[in-house]
Amino acid sequence: MLVQKKMAQALQPVRGTRDIIGEDAARHAYVVETARRVTTRYGFAEWQTPIFEATAVFLRPLGETSDVVTKEMYTFADRGNDSLTLRPEGTAGICRALISNGLTQTLPQKIFYHGPMFRYERPQKGRYRQFHQIGLELLGPNTPLADAEVIDCGWQILNELGVAKDVVLNINTLGDAESRQNYRAALVAYFSDHAEQLSDDSKIRLQKNPLRILDSKDAGDRALVAAAPRIHDHLTEAAAMFYDGLKSHLAGFGVPFTENPGIVRGFDY
Repeated sequence: MLVQKKMAQALQPVRGTRDIIGEDAARHAYVVETARRVTTRYGFAEWQTPIFEATAVFLRPLGETSDVVTKEMYTFADRGNDSLTLRPEGTAGICRALISNGLTQTLPQKIFYHGPMFRYERPQKGRYRQFHQIGLELLGPNTPLADAEVIDCGWQILNELGVAKDVVLNINTLGDAESRQNYRAALVAYFSDHAEQLSDDSKIRLQKNPLRILDSKDAGDRALVAAAPRIHDHLTEAAAMFYDGLKSHLAGFGVPFTENPGIVRGFDY
């Protein structure tokens, strides 16, 4: 018994991972099956991609200055000295699969996926280095209705899981390329005036990608971000119309949302 106890203590899951067994396994299966059922109604097809890809698949899409790329990816060389990475998210692999399988001429494609993702971040309650994610991609149409359809489908999944009432949907926009260029210039001017107050990471971001400062978790940076210029003041007419269209469609679908100009993508894309 003592030997068995010592073996059990030694053979624990790797830090930041967990076993999904028993009741947890049943709950996990229920969430996936609910998502599969709802996405099928919306016309999404299920894809499964490998849990590791060539590192280049993630470097450019996620952005070489993103925290995921610089700090959190599980990257390793295989026996052939090829650089591989455990997938930190699903979109890049789905886009790679679209190209690899010669499907770029078959757009639009509506895709549902689920499975484990991996990030090397400090384990804490509710966050793991191996976590499980459900995702939707609507590849092809660049319209407010397409964006609203994906959000509406996600909202319906939460509804059928019985948790929508406990969730707040926050939305924001980064506009089009011209909007981001204008916004970038405004951010550089603002943060340059406060450069000495920025964290070391954000001083680097100021040179490489100032929009990433908006996603900083540093308390000093957050105080500066609170008074920083807002993207809505720098949207082109076309980008503003797109965003207004998205909000109109969400309202038409009955999806409640809160506008939050303080949120930005964690990825560069």
